[in-house]
Amino acid sequence: LPMIDTVIIEVPNPRHPFGIRGVGESPIVPPLAAIANAIHDATGVRLTKLPMSPSSIVKALDEKNAQ
Repeated sequence: LPMIDTVIIEVPNPRHPFGIRGVGESPIVPPLAAIANAIHDATGVRLTKLPMSPSSIVKALDEKNAQ
């Protein structure tokens, strides 16, 4: 992977009383897809709803085996 240089630009949010902007929300989504793909690779079942808990994995495996 190439190195990524992060540049923080501070621009106040005019819609917030303290000028606060959100930071870090975008990295939340890709790990969920990676986890879903890892579960699929390991089990052969595709989970499409959150949370992807152990019980939801077992339920999906049971449904797959019942078919």
